[in-house]
Amino acid sequence: MDHLKELLRKELKPIVNKIDTDAYYPKEILELLGKHGYFSSGTLPYKQTVQREVEVVEEVSKFCMTTGFNVWCHLAATTYVRHSSNEYLQSQLLPELEAGRAISGTGLSNPMKHYADLEPMHLQAESVDGGYTVSGALPAVSNLGKDHWFGAVAKVHNEKRIMVFIHCDDEGIDFKEKTNYLGLNGSATYACRLNQLFIPDGQVLSEDADTFIANVRPYFLVYQIPLGFGVIQSSLRSMDMSENKQGGCNDYLPIQSTDIQQPLENMQQSLNELLTSVDDLKWADLLPIRREAAYEAINAANAAMLHVGGPGYNHNSGPSRRLREAYFLINLTPTVRHLEKMIEHDKTPANSR
Repeated sequence: MDHLKELLRKELKPIVNKIDTDAYYPKEILELLGKHGYFSSGTLPYKQTVQREVEVVEEVSKFCMTTGFNVWCHLAATTYVRHSSNEYLQSQLLPELEAGRAISGTGLSNPMKHYADLEPMHLQAESVDGGYTVSGALPAVSNLGKDHWFGAVAKVHNEKRIMVFIHCDDEGIDFKEKTNYLGLNGSATYACRLNQLFIPDGQVLSEDADTFIANVRPYFLVYQIPLGFGVIQSSLRSMDMSENKQGGCNDYLPIQSTDIQQPLENMQQSLNELLTSVDDLKWADLLPIRREAAYEAINAANAAMLHVGGPGYNHNSGPSRRLREAYFLINLTPTVRHLEKMIEHDKTPANSR
């Protein structure tokens, strides 16, 4: 990862404040990562590819969790295509996604909530000659732009659900950018309204979204966990850099770096064991790690604000940015409320895939 760290130090670090304060979308970073092979499955076994990509998200998030989140969006969407049996998407689009020449968002916030019985499906589809037409609205889809793609799930006459891959330049879709968030306004997040948008058969990821989502959602989750790891590690660095300020008075604060470091190492070990085991990743195994990553990111970011003191109380400071990033993570689908419910109730074998 030394090459990646140097690449991020040179290309991402100088634009972090621009991303955070000016809602600048770092598309060029995604393209650069793809160009250097960090999204490529290559000849590696699939779980090794996932493990490397988890490390990429973590390293990016140490510098900027907005960009890490955009990388997560792209990797989650790439996972959909990797798991699809659609020959066109596999042969024509997947190489473009893995090379960073095509960029994609996820579009699965609503379906994830739907499958957890939290809200109805927002998109409806109708079968037509050569594909489907899709209508409805999604309140927030991130990592979008001209010539981008995103995945979505639509209900077909209450009979079934399909999963499709949508091109942002197609006719029949309107976008409204959302930049009024507390943080992560550089994530290229849009409200999307679809009006009889035609989806050809070549862009149908699956005719059985229920089964397809059950298969891909562990990867949707596993790429989120290192977002928290990155924020935690950068917060620890801020705490350590402030260790000797003002006569060492930080030693008297109730939260010290060791209180943050040990939970982080425990989570990293748990995730690594899942990624290096012979079994497939399971949704239920990942839920507690995802939950703890969110909570510990909040703890770490808050502790860093205490240790840094006055300089952290600056809108452009790293600690204040990470505090806002951490609060985004607890509200990223699945939110901590969503996670708490699923961990308590989603324990049947059929739901723990």
